[in-house]
Amino acid sequence: MIIHLGYACISKTIDITTSKTISYTNYLKLNKQDRFNKLDKIVKENLNNLELIINYNIKNNIHFFRLSSALIPLATIKDIDFDYITPYLELYKKIGLKIKENNMRVDFHTGEFTVLNSTKKEVLENTFEILKYHYSILNALNIDNPTLVLHVGSSVFGKDNSIKRFINNFKKLPNYIQNSIVVENDDKVYNILDVLKLCGKLNIPMVLDYHHYICNSGDINITDYYKEIFKTWTKTPKLHFSSPKNKTKKEIRSHHDYINSDDFISFIESIKHLNINLDIMIEAKAKDEALFRLIRELKFKTNYRFIDETSFEV
Repeated sequence: MIIHLGYACISKTIDITTSKTISYTNYLKLNKQDRFNKLDKIVKENLNNLELIINYNIKNNIHFFRLSSALIPLATIKDIDFDYITPYLELYKKIGLKIKENNMRVDFHTGEFTVLNSTKKEVLENTFEILKYHYSILNALNIDNPTLVLHVGSSVFGKDNSIKRFINNFKKLPNYIQNSIVVENDDKVYNILDVLKLCGKLNIPMVLDYHHYICNSGDINITDYYKEIFKTWTKTPKLHFSSPKNKTKKEIRSHHDYINSDDFISFIESIKHLNINLDIMIEAKAKDEALFRLIRELKFKTNYRFIDETSFEV
């Protein structure tokens, strides 16, 4: 099996951001022309920095990368009429071509305000806008099989009712967005069995978050479900791996700066019999530095055959 490792949003090594923004309050203080100029400047800066990060990934053979949801400032606020796609299409295409030519997998993980099963109308309407925004970016980049990762969300009125709301609202989405959604298990409410059941009903992929499983496992033995989880994918499955900041009850849910390589190796050893290729997103606060530190430790502690800087064969 071949494993590709990736990281999320920010490169600590080159220390640039694709998430520069302006607050809505400060935006409203500007006149109409200055509002446009400010947004235009920030969008160009964020996209140019994204190109630099993609270049960095290419030169370091990083094949898997999560885009920042904050790429476009104030993009989902209703009363802001700003076209963040058309004027920048050439730049999107340029970046997207580099991604495609280098077989890099990119996706989005929508944030805490994406609650597809919310009981509040305004939250649900905003969720639809957030999903459209993320999809629009991936579409402008000409990404094949766009992927948007989200959680099940709210548990108001119980898990069963909440899952039913998720399904009902999912079916209200345009088909192209439905086809882009994958669902991740969380660390408090929706465990791997809940998400597997939901994904089965909607015929969509499930992202396994191993750290979340550890936090929210109950009496579930995950080794019984690896195969079923990975079978939800028609392409290479992706999963998330992180280490807890501390294994105390208070901090076990928080991400550590780095990855515990012994835990990671144990995980790989537990799935290698499946002989299936995987893309693993490293969710650590040290970002790409955590990725490369893990790789150095894997080279020292294992006999895995490294194909390039971030890929290895078990």
